[in-house]
Amino acid sequence: MAITVNLYYSGENGAARAFAEEMESSGVAAAIRAEEGNVRYRYFQPLDDPETVLLIDAWRDQAALDAHHASPMMAELAKLRDKYDLHMQVERYVTDDAGVPPQDAAFIRK
Repeated sequence: MAITVNLYYSGENGAARAFAEEMESSGVAAAIRAEEGNVRYRYFQPLDDPETVLLIDAWRDQAALDAHHASPMMAELAKLRDKYDLHMQVERYVTDDAGVPPQDAAFIRK
């Protein structure tokens, strides 16, 4: 059962994008990706909202996510979030182990 957390970072004057760029250039994002149990850690920017960046953050299970929250990377992330004065909205999802049902699969082009 993987856990996916969508984090929407919002700021002003390009702060959210600058935050994501510094997360990548500083190596903090790479260090998080290297943590045990990390499945995905990627930033995206909505086309209709240039002041928001979406982080899709997925973990193998709750134990891996808890370990991440206790890691030194969280302090680094918090410093950068404060530096850019970002605010967050969070959505949490649990993987459907059954996968995509046939009635939905018909709409997916591979």
